[in-house]
Formats: sequence, structure tokens, C-alpha cells
Amino acid sequence: MSMTSDRTSATAQANSLSKVPYLPALDGLRALAVVAVMVYHANSEWLPGGFLGVEVFFVLSGYLITLLLLAEHDRDGAIDLRSFWARRARRLLPALFAVLLSVAVVATLLRPETLGRVRGDIIAGFFYGSNWFQLWVGAGYAASGDFAPLRHLWSLAVEEQFYLVWPLVMIAVTRKQVVRVGRVVLIFVGSALAVTLLVALLHHSGPIGECSATPDAYWQIGGRCFSIADVLYLSTPTRASGLLLGAAFAMVWRPNAVMRGKLGRRSARLDAVAIIGLAALAILIVKVSYLKADPSGAGIVADSALMRGGFLWTALATLAVLGALVHRRSYVGRVLAIPPLLWLGTRSYGLYLYHWPIYQVIRRVAGVPLSVVEFVVAMVLTCVIAEVSYRYLEMPIRRGSFKVETAARAQAWPMQTRRIIGMLGLVGAVVVGFSGFRVATADLELNQIEASIAAGEEEVTSVEELLGEVTPTITQLDAEPAPVGADEPVVTTTTPAAVVAPQRDPVQFLAIGDSVMLGAAGVLRERGYTVNAEKSRQLKGTLEFLQQLKDAGTFGDVLVVHLGTNGPIARDDLDTFLEIVSEVPLVVILNVRGEVAWRSSNNELLASIDAEGDNIVVVDWLAESKNCARACFSDDGIHLLGNGQVFYADVIRNITGT
Repeated sequence: MSMTSDRTSATAQANSLSKVPYLPALDGLRALAVVAVMVYHANSEWLPGGFLGVEVFFVLSGYLITLLLLAEHDRDGAIDLRSFWARRARRLLPALFAVLLSVAVVATLLRPETLGRVRGDIIAGFFYGSNWFQLWVGAGYAASGDFAPLRHLWSLAVEEQFYLVWPLVMIAVTRKQVVRVGRVVLIFVGSALAVTLLVALLHHSGPIGECSATPDAYWQIGGRCFSIADVLYLSTPTRASGLLLGAAFAMVWRPNAVMRGKLGRRSARLDAVAIIGLAALAILIVKVSYLKADPSGAGIVADSALMRGGFLWTALATLAVLGALVHRRSYVGRVLAIPPLLWLGTRSYGLYLYHWPIYQVIRRVAGVPLSVVEFVVAMVLTCVIAEVSYRYLEMPIRRGSFKVETAARAQAWPMQTRRIIGMLGLVGAVVVGFSGFRVATADLELNQIEASIAAGEEEVTSVEELLGEVTPTITQLDAEPAPVGADEPVVTTTTPAAVVAPQRDPVQFLAIGDSVMLGAAGVLRERGYTVNAEKSRQLKGTLEFLQQLKDAGTFGDVLVVHLGTNGPIARDDLDTFLEIVSEVPLVVILNVRGEVAWRSSNNELLASIDAEGDNIVVVDWLAESKNCARACFSDDGIHLLGNGQVFYADVIRNITGT
């Protein structure tokens, strides 16, 4: 055999080992991941850790992209950046542009007041910078109250930024003829562990409220507040661990090489590991949260189980499953390759892209959970649109045959049908053009909730005004009168200043609350109430302030309190509150309305104290509010609009007479 034939044989073997075959089971894993994400986005209580499906996608992306780049290098001796990025563009951009255009049209036709806000999301989505844009404007992953049809694009931005950088890394890795795989893997794994450690160290485990209320939960840069939890969750460097571990796995676990090695006929061992990995993923998805209510009543906190290793464990569990799925004789692989999962997996990109805007049209604002019926309707719409997109847009463009296939379909239609479609296309083009113009020129407006709160903030009384001025009282001793005509000034001997507790006239009708009460502050003030209300306020953080009001003699005849919407109430905190207000003649407490996780527990706790004191009255605001008609609540079902503000004040007047 000649030297040339030896080289040809070696090259063919290398190409064979590096070739990336189609692995149907990976589509099955994609299906499980995207379903978990869609369920979580519908109602986070159904699957608290469903968002970890995104981490599964990150691991898969790191693995497959690295495999493809290695295969290209082994086959051609180099990595063609232009070709790689062109393939990614054909794969990702068509459906993305369809979503961006659809959102512009829907917002123009159905939610024109949101166009100013949607503009930034569209631009950020177009340039794959959604994660950084959301951090800049403070619209974190769990933020609520806005019509946010493109918030889910943050994860695609992270992946696209990876696609831009990673080929350059792999060019550096493969620049030498002999690649030291062990060293490269060590660097990748070490980097992933470093990211995990960094996230754990930067994690803030305390309550997360407004920046002014919980400054330790934020980084303040240039006068702007950035939530630590949001930065750790959304930023590309802090979410790189899954991508890096997937890439490291690709260096040592190539599908064809696995089949030719000792494990080629020993899939049972890999199946056992995969089952453990699937079980671990299931536990993580059920048990881990992003933000959750602190059981102590401290407020909303970022889940330490996630920030201190949760992403790493998810990635490792995914790798355990992935190790078996690339083995073509794996039993787990055959199970995940069943037709329904294959359908979902091959269309997972479209399902992810389209489901969130559809959810937002149904729920109107982020943060409102879908009902079961709404979820089923949303899923049917999502699957239909994803199928149409996959079959008639994504695949033809990916194959490079979009024009040919579209022309062929058009030729098969009757002339009358072609005319109708042509007219519809013309109308569609006009609507899209008009929508683009409206998005580009729209003013940035406050949403319903922000406008209501902003108006209320003009009507509240500050903490300083309620507590009054602290005026020290000086006690003087008798002094001898100065001689008549004396040149020296009169010196009066006094005792040290004795500061008496600050006092002020009682406020006969005082209302303390959160942003719900803030919306009705103007109406309450007109009816004689002094209102002190703040966004994101909770009972635990208000106890010290209430004690100060008591010490200052501020409490009068009536105290109205509405706290409990923003987090769970602890029994100990409630007992402390009751002790503080025990001498107030009438204390009116309103319970919680709105789809928040702690509504039932808070309302049950408040109901239990209704008869604990003669001065306590608990108002069932959840039940009473159902009697309000015509434009009472904003889209989140919690905050008050015009009629709701009056109705809210009327409910209080029915108890207090004012």
C-alpha cells in the first residue's frame, strides 16, 4: 500500500469518526425541554423549575456546535467562518423575523399604547441583544405588569452570541495539527466551574424589592440599578457553564467514535446513567425555582438552590442523558425517538419562538398565569403556527429552495385563488409597512399600572411628614441675675439637653399600603385619609415604621392597612403588627386579590385574626372586588383603574364611615 493511500485511509477514518449523524433521540430531548419551558411560562406554579429546559438547550447547543466545527476541521482542514455563520442565519433568522414582524403588527392593531416599549424589544431581538437590553431597562425575566411579547428572546440572544464567538475559539483550539484534547477539555470544564463559583459568590440571598427598599439586592452603576438576580440569570458570561460543558463533552464523546469503541455493544450501562440523569432533571424541574417567596415572610428571594449549583447540576444531568442518546443502540434513545417527541423536537425552535407572544396576547401582561383552558388554546395555536412556519418558511429557506417551492405551489393554485392570495399579500404588505412606521415613531408611554402608581405618588404623605419633626426640649436651672450695667454677657447654667420622644398630633384617618392602595391614594385623600403607600411594600419591612408611628403618637381613630400582595406574611410578623396597633380604636385590614402564589396562605392567615381583637376588621377584598364593574383593574387583575379606585375607597368607607 502506498503512502498516499495510507494518508487517504487515515483521512477517511478521521472524517468518519468526526461526522455528525442525525440522532433522532436528541430531538426527543429537545421536545422534553421545550415542553417544560412552555408549561413554566404558562403558570410557574405548575412546574417551578421548567425554565431549566433552557439550560438543557444550552448544553445541547454547546455539544452539537462543537461537534460540527470539529467535523468540518477534520474534513476540510479548516473552519469556514462565513459558511458556518451563513448556515446559522438560514436556520435561525427566518422564523425570528416572522415573529418580530408579527409582534409589530399585533401591537399596532391590538395594543397601540405599547408600541414605544415594543420598539426596543424588536430592535434588541433583531440584533440578538435581548438579554442585555432587558438588563438595561430593568425588565428582568420575572418582571410583571408589561405587555412583553419578546421577553423570551433573551435565551436566543445568549446562544447567538455563543455562535459568534465559539467558532473563533475552535479555530484557536484546532490551529495546531495535534490537538491536546485533555488540556482543552480541562480548560472548558474549569471555565464552567469558574462560572458556577462566580455566580454562587455573587448571588444575593436576601429579599428583592424596589432598589430603594433593598439596595443590597442591586448593583448601582451610573445611577441605574441592576438586579443581581437578573444579571446572573440573563447575562451571557454567567450562563456560559452549560455551553462550555456541552463543548467539553463534544471533545471526548463523538457519536461514531462511541459506536466503534468498547461501549458500542454495552448500551445498558449508558441507559442506566441516562435514567439517573432524567430522574435528576425531573427533580430539579419540580423543586428548583428562579424567584420564590421566602417562607419567613422576608419577601421575594432568588432561589439559592439555583444560583449555587443548580445550573451546574442541570448541565451534568443533561450530559448523563446525552451520553446515552448518541449511542444508536440505547433503549432510552429509542424511547425518546417516538414520533410525537420527534415532531415536537424538530419544531422546538418554532414552538419556543411563537408560544410566548401567543401567551402575551391571551394574558395581556407578563406575570399573569394562564388557566388550563387558556393554556390548551395557546398550545393549539402555537403548534399550528409552528408547523406552518417549519414546513413553508424554515425548511425551504434552510434547503435553499424557498423561491422554487413557493413558485411551484403558486402554479398549482387556480387563477382565482392566486388573485385572492395576491390581494391578501398586498394588504399584508401595507399592514406590515404601516406597523413598522408606527413602531418607529411611537412615543414611549407609561403602562396602565405605572400611570396609576405615578398619579398616586402625587397624593401620598411621606414617612418624614408622618413622623413629624424631632424637637429637643431643654430644661434650664435657675440663675443669679446679672448686676445692672455689667459688661459681661449673661451666662445661664443648664442641664444637658433632654430629648423627649417626638410627638405630633394624631392622624385620625391613616392608610398604610402597597401599590394597590397607591392607585387609590387620590380618592382616599379626597375623603379625608392621610395615605402612605409604596411599591413592593410588605408587612415585614413595614413593622419598624409602624412602631415609629406608634411611638410618635401618630395613630388616631382609624388605621387602614393593605399589605400582603407582594409576598407571604409570617405569623410572627402578623402577631407583632397586632401588638403595635392594639391601642388603635379601629384597624381595617384588606386581604389579597390577584394571581399570586401566596394569596391563599395570606388570606387564610388574615381570616384567622378577624375575631382576635375588638378593634380588628378584616375585609375580604378578594370577594368584594368581584362586585366592581367596568374598568376596575389593570390587566394584571391586581392594580386599580378609575372605577376600581372609587370602589376600593367605597369598600373602606362601608367599614369606617369615611
